[in-house]
Amino acid sequence: MESQIRISQNDPRTLATLDQYTHHFTYGENLGYPDCKLPAGRYHWRPTRQPVLLELWEPLAAVPGAPFNTIATWKNKGKDIVFNGETYHWSKDREFLKFIDLPKRCSTAFELATGADAPTRTLLESNRWRVADPVAVSRDMERYRDYIRQSRGEFTVAKDQNIRLRSGWFSDRSACYLAAGRPVINQETGFSNHLPTGRGLFSFQTMDDILLAADAINTDYSGHCQAAREIARQYFSAEKVLKNVMDQIGC
Repeated sequence: MESQIRISQNDPRTLATLDQYTHHFTYGENLGYPDCKLPAGRYHWRPTRQPVLLELWEPLAAVPGAPFNTIATWKNKGKDIVFNGETYHWSKDREFLKFIDLPKRCSTAFELATGADAPTRTLLESNRWRVADPVAVSRDMERYRDYIRQSRGEFTVAKDQNIRLRSGWFSDRSACYLAAGRPVINQETGFSNHLPTGRGLFSFQTMDDILLAADAINTDYSGHCQAAREIARQYFSAEKVLKNVMDQIGC
């Protein structure tokens, strides 16, 4: 996404780097669609997805009392971008704060694995968020995988840049939740133009969207778990994703 904007601004370093390649791929799957505000000129950007090895993410049985959770950096600095006179932000805290009282409005528990300072942790906990140590749950692949597989599902926000520019970004972490048979509630970035939503995977823009998604999942949890796994199989399996990449470059 940053590359597309730098290209539109004729940034010499970006152009010199990308000119060395014959094929260009992007995880911004909505690039070039009418609702996407990113410029798509100069290079032919080919959409691709985050590949996941499904055999590494065999689903576990439901864990009683498990929360919807995610692993995220609360605050990022230095990657905001200015485009057409508007500032587009990189840090996720801006979006989490819009839904800070979510756990108070839903019967299901919510947990955030993030490195929060003392005031932020107090704010989260006062709104009934559970707070986990992000280093402890992602120190190695096995802990990271277990954290995801033992959750009820993922609730997460996206970055302002992807939301307002409608890039279509969908994270590798969310793809892993799907592969583990865990439903995902993810903030809309345009990905619903390309991935099926409403069963196993939900996009949201408002608090009401989140509450409706959580209620739907809780009403038929096993069905949504199966649907999540099937979305991963159809859209993110490494065999399909990498084959598509190789076919496009003629290998």
